Amino acid sequence: MSVSPIIHPITPERWDDLVLVFGRRALDPDSCWCQRFRDHDDTSNRNALHDEVERAVVPIGLLAYVDGRPVGWARVAPRATLPGILKNRALRRVLDDDPSAWWVTCFVILPEYRGMGVGPALLRGAGEHARGNGASVIDGHRVDVKNLQAKRVSGSALFTGTVATFESAGFREIGRTCPSRPVMRLDL
Repeated sequence: MSVSPIIHPITPERWDDLVLVFGRRALDPDSCWCQRFRDHDDTSNRNALHDEVERAVVPIGLLAYVDGRPVGWARVAPRATLPGILKNRALRRVLDDDPSAWWVTCFVILPEYRGMGVGPALLRGAGEHARGNGASVIDGHRVDVKNLQAKRVSGSALFTGTVATFESAGFREIGRTCPSRPVMRLDL
């Protein structure tokens, strides 16, 4: 079964919807909260993301809704705002120096909506959002599940998205940092 989510940029008014999408992880203020590639001085990762949402001139991510219910999230922002990507040696070997490049860092999709088209819808929305804000390309560091050593892959290992999801949204591979981690790009 597939769904047709409605995609909205994250705004301060939609914060409570984002918290709902995080599900059980929302109870832990120090879970990732999409801070893996960020540097912050906040008291928790949750506070850091909340502060970013509150201060952002351009929204830093997108929410997916099905029948009015928030079901998914993707962080998408200019690559230059993500120091963890800029400092990563393996990624620097693959990426060009493009100040207008954007990056999709992660996804959170409610378990009951996984595999129903929410991820590709968020990626299509990310492309529109980035293009509308002057991006030249949008990249991401995906997981190629076919090249993983594990026979079974947990959902938490796929927070960056999969090759198949990105290909379905028009992204192409531009290089790899290791056999199971391609960098995917959508030219805008």
